Amino acid sequence: MALNSLNTATPVGKTKSGSLAHYLPFLNWLVNYRREDLVGDMMAGLIVTIMLVPQGMAYALLAGLPPEVGLYASIVPLIIYGLLGTSRTLAVGPVAIVSLLVATGVAPLAETGSGEYIRLAITLAFLVGIIQLVMGLVRLGFLVNFLSHPVLAGFTSAAAIVIGFSQVKHLLGLSMPSTEHFYEQVFYAAANFTASNPVTVAIGLASIVVLFYFKQGLGRQLKRLGVAEPLVVPITKSGPLIVVLGGTLVVWLFGLNETAGVSIVGDVPAGLPPLSLPYFDLSLWEVLLPTALAISFVGYMESISVAKSLASKRREKVEANQELIALGAANFGATFTGGYPVTGGFSRSVVNFAAGANTGLASIITAVLIGLTVVFLTPIFYFLPKAVLAAIIIVAVVGLIDVAAFKHVWRYNKADAASMIITFGAVLLVGIETGILVGAAAAILLYVWRTSRPHMAVVGRLGNSETYRNVLRHQVKTCPHVLTIRVDESLYFANTKYLEDTVLQMVADRPEVKHLVLIGAAINFIDSSALETLESLISELRDAGVEFHMADIKGPVMDRLQSIGFVDEVGNDHIHLSVHDAMQVLNCT
Repeated sequence: MALNSLNTATPVGKTKSGSLAHYLPFLNWLVNYRREDLVGDMMAGLIVTIMLVPQGMAYALLAGLPPEVGLYASIVPLIIYGLLGTSRTLAVGPVAIVSLLVATGVAPLAETGSGEYIRLAITLAFLVGIIQLVMGLVRLGFLVNFLSHPVLAGFTSAAAIVIGFSQVKHLLGLSMPSTEHFYEQVFYAAANFTASNPVTVAIGLASIVVLFYFKQGLGRQLKRLGVAEPLVVPITKSGPLIVVLGGTLVVWLFGLNETAGVSIVGDVPAGLPPLSLPYFDLSLWEVLLPTALAISFVGYMESISVAKSLASKRREKVEANQELIALGAANFGATFTGGYPVTGGFSRSVVNFAAGANTGLASIITAVLIGLTVVFLTPIFYFLPKAVLAAIIIVAVVGLIDVAAFKHVWRYNKADAASMIITFGAVLLVGIETGILVGAAAAILLYVWRTSRPHMAVVGRLGNSETYRNVLRHQVKTCPHVLTIRVDESLYFANTKYLEDTVLQMVADRPEVKHLVLIGAAINFIDSSALETLESLISELRDAGVEFHMADIKGPVMDRLQSIGFVDEVGNDHIHLSVHDAMQVLNCT
């Protein structure tokens, strides 16, 4: 009886489709919660808090918002995702790329940091919530597949460069005008470099050195010193908190904000997030929609990629459409509590996983700790130098510049590398939103171009086997009166003309051919344009005295051909289960 009970239990991390726990994932981990999971969840919640407090303020600064907005966006959204998300380790909150997109979309509409600017950012979170929630409910998660990996990699690398240079003004202590293009920032910074504040530069560079040390070298040293592995993670990930406290202390002790003109954060309001409302203005929504769509797609791609990667390490399952619902709901939470758009962050999620997060409770614990920080600890951030926050952002995004991915894609597929280069260049030259649209369009056009000229191989028999391979690659036997062609692509409007021209040319080059066999092992779909082309091709071949045959056609494709009467037109005796069957019927074995 015990064995039967074990076999019928639903595994942890999995839910039956249609069950209440499928739509409310927290019911699954809450019902099955184990006492031993609590230590991991509490440790992960604490460590992610140590990372998220300085990051949240830094990313808010990147978005053009007051630092407290980043903290507000790290409370209620985390609780909502912890309850509704299917990933047990994804750490939701402000992230660099989404923050940059917010700044790009809102800056032209209002003065940075103003009340109107904040409310526009809140409205953007509302629109992102609507888009992601609707996509999840109607199961449109597949739409993000139009952002291919090369496009996303090119976008991320270029965005990281844009983000880094956007912080140069804080790092150098310069007052730079808002510019529409990345290269304008570079030119301005180069022309005004001599006007930099040396004390601000020193604080910023020192912070970068410390952060890189914590990120790269400290962990190895701690392991050599014999420090226990569970302690290494929280120590190495406390770098942002160390530079925040250190920078704040230095400015406060020496009064550098007054004596050296170091720019500081200033007053950070204490207390829990206020209730906030978005603009309900359709004309304004229309203006913000392109940015909201970009944030929805890019944010979801970043979340789902890291969520699936971490889930696979524990043999857990992440449900894509439920993730959209959870992220949409989290953005609604940000909307009504003074935040701005949020999504899953890569680095924090990896830390959450490594620190031992077992359930969504870790995310809820992080939210509670940040809530306590907002209520009791905000006065300590008054003297926090903006250069320190800039350093945190720069170090965080350096890892997003992926040169290795470009080299790998270039060696494997030049067309994919071209879409990556186009996206990278477009983001730098014409802007974030336009750049990713250009990249997606380029990837689609390159795909259409590639599939418009499908690989077509003449095949022959390998020895006495029933296997048929490309005559250009293998020693095979062929029949002079039979031409056997394999098409390695589905047939649709973009490649039908190429198919027809190629087949007719092959037949014209072989006057002895009396039968043509089209192998459909790689054909998954034939659209109406391709069907019409096939019918025309059959007629032209008959006029030339060549009989048309098909072999190895997949079931779903054959069902469509039968339903439209195509099989009757060709003749059942001209449709063959396999290439070898066709060769036997045509006396070519």
